Amino acid sequence: MTDERRFPIVKCPNCGKPVEFRPESRFRPFCSERCRQIDLGAWASESYRIPAAKPPDSMSEDVGDE
Repeated sequence: MTDERRFPIVKCPNCGKPVEFRPESRFRPFCSERCRQIDLGAWASESYRIPAAKPPDSMSEDVGDE
């Protein structure tokens, strides 16, 4: 009897290639070192950003009313 586990298949965040998400997968969730490096470069060049919301205008009017 073999211990055959089922590991989830995920898409590489960079190229979309299916990758088995298992401990032996060296570059998981990426399919290769190349895809991992491309993603790292995007973070380093600040390509990934979280949009900042401006405060409502009513907050700026209340500053001098005290």
